[in-house]
Amino acid sequence: MPETAGLFDRALSRITAVWRDMAASVAGEEDLTLEAQMRACLAGKGGEVSARNRAAKLAQAYQGLDEAGRIEFLRELAGFDADPAAVAKAYAAVQEAGDAMVRASATAALRRALEPPRVKLLTQFSSIPDGCKFLVDLRAFLMKHRGTDKLLAALESDLRGLLAAWFDIGFLEMHRIDWNSPAALLERLVDYEAVHAIRSWRDLKNRLDSDRRCYAFFHPRMPGEPLIFVEVALVLGLAGSVQGLLDEQAPVLDPGEADTAIFYSISNCQPGLAGISFGNFLIKRVVTELSAEFRNIRTFATLSPIPGFRRWLDATLAAPAHDLLSPEETTSLQSAFPAESGPAALAGIIAKTGWWTEPGLRKTAEPTLVRLCARYLLNEGEKKRARDPVAHFHLSNGARVERLNMAGDTSEKGARESATLMVNYLYDPAKIEDWHEDYAGEGKRNASTVVRKLARGWG
Repeated sequence: MPETAGLFDRALSRITAVWRDMAASVAGEEDLTLEAQMRACLAGKGGEVSARNRAAKLAQAYQGLDEAGRIEFLRELAGFDADPAAVAKAYAAVQEAGDAMVRASATAALRRALEPPRVKLLTQFSSIPDGCKFLVDLRAFLMKHRGTDKLLAALESDLRGLLAAWFDIGFLEMHRIDWNSPAALLERLVDYEAVHAIRSWRDLKNRLDSDRRCYAFFHPRMPGEPLIFVEVALVLGLAGSVQGLLDEQAPVLDPGEADTAIFYSISNCQPGLAGISFGNFLIKRVVTELSAEFRNIRTFATLSPIPGFRRWLDATLAAPAHDLLSPEETTSLQSAFPAESGPAALAGIIAKTGWWTEPGLRKTAEPTLVRLCARYLLNEGEKKRARDPVAHFHLSNGARVERLNMAGDTSEKGARESATLMVNYLYDPAKIEDWHEDYAGEGKRNASTVVRKLARGWG
């Protein structure tokens, strides 16, 4: 695959050169300390153009620092907090307000006093070329390095609030990505794919063929930079194997014959936008888009990983006492590993490389694994929240657990994370809102009759 880091390095060099040219126009401030430069930005001397140039100079300075230098830069920026005396005075005015109208005015003044100057400075960065991307990446750095530093945590909180407002779903644009999209965008797709790695240009072309679709959300201030994208396969019936979906040798299906749209990969592209959700909106928009384009497609579902299943299963099997297995399952498993207990026998099977390719081992382990996976998805978790993060995402969006698929992902990662199991989550346009409310309000996890029966267990 192409070296995408080189693409990003070239882009960064271009934008840094633009900032350097802007910074050069700020005369007489070359020797100012970092704090003094920030104060000059806040003062706004020289008007809007000068303020943008000063912000570009600060951004250029930040980009040129090493990790320790960037942390100090951000601590300096975080130090521009609200004035305690002004806050106290404004709060006292609220407390002393005699009627509702005076109190409303005093409360508005208090809100202004509480807003730290650093928020104004962060906002100024958004006005420079590629400033929004700069701030998104800056938050990603903050999230990684803030630790227990309360100054950095406060700065990150302020920045998150700004980004949440700027990246509201109402400002985002959904676009289809296809093989004719700009090469730079296709390279970003390769780099950002977080679920099933794109192995080659041929693999990428296969994922963008006529029986495939890829859609992404973009922000007008970050053109060419996807925020999140989803890959879709147009197929006949529910798909149960991601290797089958990604098989480059498989014949291309006429989209007009497809009856099912399978969402098989959803990737968030910007770590700095973590906690600002648009995945649920993207799926619903794509369902609407595909429904309009293909009247023959009636089923919308995912083929999703179960990343926490093996972690939960391994820990549960290793526990000293549990009622995880039925007597029949224990007997069957011990036939494969006679000297072991039922749990140890199951652990031994799934620890064996390629065990699912051996008919005897698969026949022994599959019914138990499928049942335990149903239990994991529907019963495990705390505070009305599914334990598995991908399950939580789709259940929150208004999907239901439709079907479990043994050998759904036979890659090394699939075997390590989920014992090769994958799950179909069904998105029924007529039920999405009801299923969302069931989960968000009561923690109810909707599922097909078959999966729900499996999750009840053997008792």
